[in-house]
Amino acid sequence: MGDEGDFARRFVLDAPMLERVAGALSLSKGADVTLSPSNGAAAIALDVGCGEGRFCRLMQAHGLRTVGIDPTQALIERARERDPAGDYRIGHAETLDVTPGGFDLVVCYLSLIDIPDLARAAVAITRALRPGGRLLIANLTSFNTAGMPDGWRHEPFGRLRFSIDRYLEERAIWVTWRGIRVRNWHRPLSAYMTAFLDNGLELRHFAEPEPTGGDPAKIERYRRVPWCHVMEWQRPTS
Repeated sequence: MGDEGDFARRFVLDAPMLERVAGALSLSKGADVTLSPSNGAAAIALDVGCGEGRFCRLMQAHGLRTVGIDPTQALIERARERDPAGDYRIGHAETLDVTPGGFDLVVCYLSLIDIPDLARAAVAITRALRPGGRLLIANLTSFNTAGMPDGWRHEPFGRLRFSIDRYLEERAIWVTWRGIRVRNWHRPLSAYMTAFLDNGLELRHFAEPEPTGGDPAKIERYRRVPWCHVMEWQRPTS
């Protein structure tokens, strides 16, 4: 992803995700979230599935301390190269080896679709949050993943339509992206909602952001199908 990221990150998700981060740090006017660790230190965020550390670096620019976790050694090594002072660790979402309640913010930026055991991951993520802490998620919509990898079809007379199928069936899907074959997981939206509701988290924000720039053809495509969503959850204080 480098520093700029792909189309979805750069033109669809970065702005709303950083807006929620800024709100959490009380940097945005009218922020509805306050992260204020009791020891007075800078707020600390855990990026689950951090990859090359791109979003960790963006959060650091907003004043957060960050810990990035990813199961892929090559990506962690690249994150350390780009950010030698950063804290990047090899690990899995289902078995987070972090201090319970040690984080003000946990981020899953397009990583939930890569996690095989969502239920276990939700337990570990919730445990990592301090009471009152926030979980910030960017994910592909379930409408999108139910049509991958080839949901677009040309109907008679050349009309292009996006077809979804087996929406309620949780399953692995394989996609080829920039020459790399990747396994994602399709899940209905209810699976994600249930995973976090069952752990006592409370939904504070939900949005399906539209593109704000970039290639016009991609803008049209992302507007025709709800491509991504952003969710923010809170661990209750008691």
